[in-house]
Amino acid sequence: MPVPLYQAKAEFFRMLGHPVRIRVLELLQAGPTPVRDLLPELDVEPSSLSQQLAILRRSGLVTATREGSTVVYALAGADVAELLRTARRILTELLADQGMLLEELRAAR
Repeated sequence: MPVPLYQAKAEFFRMLGHPVRIRVLELLQAGPTPVRDLLPELDVEPSSLSQQLAILRRSGLVTATREGSTVVYALAGADVAELLRTARRILTELLADQGMLLEELRAAR
């Protein structure tokens, strides 16, 4: 029996629900990046980064190519970068609304 679309979407967002995965995707927006260049940008052990990259690779959000002994990761497509931009836009709007509410609460003292 096929998985309902809403369930597939929930699993997709659950897969994205790890801060290291999100940060890796953000870093890869700048272009293909070797693992050795990702590590200094993240506060994780190499084994943890490897696990998170494997999850992103299995999900199809990133690709990996080997250049000699170096593995280079890249976003699988422009839609991934667009998803991150959309999330940033939504969060910006939510935080702006919360900021306005906070200002109203402070003014009501």
